[in-house]
Amino acid sequence: MSEVSKYNEHFMREALKEAEKAYQINEVPVGAIIVLNDKIIGRGHNQIEKWNDALAHAEIIAIRDAMKNTNYKHLLDATIYVTLEPCIMCAGAIVLSRIKRIVFGAEDTKNGACGTLYNIHADTRLNHRCEIEKELLQKECSILIKKFFQNLRMNG
Repeated sequence: MSEVSKYNEHFMREALKEAEKAYQINEVPVGAIIVLNDKIIGRGHNQIEKWNDALAHAEIIAIRDAMKNTNYKHLLDATIYVTLEPCIMCAGAIVLSRIKRIVFGAEDTKNGACGTLYNIHADTRLNHRCEIEKELLQKECSILIKKFFQNLRMNG
């Protein structure tokens, strides 16, 4: 495995730890971290149910955390690692915060806005575009989400 692959896998595993936190509080298990200069500057996991807030997605929480920690509204040169492909809202927030790169695990066939249904990250009509890397640790990311929804269906 290359050094770049090990580096990316390390940070996606940190995002998976965030997704596990969401799973433990009965949220859709999505986790996100933001990395700048080899350091995690933001963390988040879904807290929609807990906060009764439809906007409390992992990416939004991680972006707000990173902005607070850097004391700046733009996250230039940062990378966001997220276990599930960002939705339209989150992809838009990533673009607006000027994150350089998006790395995600599982594709989202219902809401994915970074290549599956939409390409918000690459829309030339917007003032910023993001590099993208798909399907990093896809199996691990998918298993947690599938397990969550199987449990939800079984427990009604």
